[in-house]
Amino acid sequence: MAFQRQWLKAFLIVFKSGKSHKMRNTMPARAPKPKADAADALGTLGAHIRQRRKALRISAVTASEAAGLSRVTLHRIERGEPSVTMGAYANAMAALGLKMRVVDGEEGAPVQAAAPGEARSRKVRRIQLVDYPQLKQLAWHVPGATELTPEEALGLYERNWRHVDPAQLQANERALIDSLVRTVGKGQLLV
Repeated sequence: MAFQRQWLKAFLIVFKSGKSHKMRNTMPARAPKPKADAADALGTLGAHIRQRRKALRISAVTASEAAGLSRVTLHRIERGEPSVTMGAYANAMAALGLKMRVVDGEEGAPVQAAAPGEARSRKVRRIQLVDYPQLKQLAWHVPGATELTPEEALGLYERNWRHVDPAQLQANERALIDSLVRTVGKGQLLV
C-alpha cells in the first residue's frame, strides 16, 4: 500500500509539473507500398522459393536456420511480403540453391554483357574505359579501373562534366552518354 501511495504521489507531481516524459517512436518506417507489378513479382518469387523448399522436402525450420532467418521471416518471404529485406530474400534463395537473375523488363531476356566497345545497347553491363578517352580521364582516381558499370560511368560524367570537352567527344562516346542518359539517367543529364 505504501508503494502505491508513493507511485501515485510521483505521478501527480509529474502530471502537475507538465514535464512528463514523452516516449519517442522507435518503430522503423513502414515499407513503401509496392506497385502492382512489383507486388506480383514478389509474390511469384516467394512462390518459387516455397516450391523449391517443398520439392527438396526441407522443413521451414531447417531452411530458415540455413538462411540465418527466423521461421516467421521465411514464411513472410514465401508470401512475397515487400517489407522483408532483399538480403533476406537472397539468403533464403541461397540456402535452397537458387540464384537470382536480372532480366530486361521489356523483353524478358537475361541482361547480357555487350561486346567490347558496344555501349549503345540497353543491356550493357560493363563499359570498357579504353574505348572512351574522356571517360578514362574522368576515372583517373579509380584504382585499377578498366571498366565501369553504366551507373558508375553516368555518375562520373555528371560529377565531372566541367572537365569534359564536348568538342573533343568522339562519336561513340557521345552515343554512350546519350544511351546512359536515356537508360540510367531517365532522360536527364544532371550537370
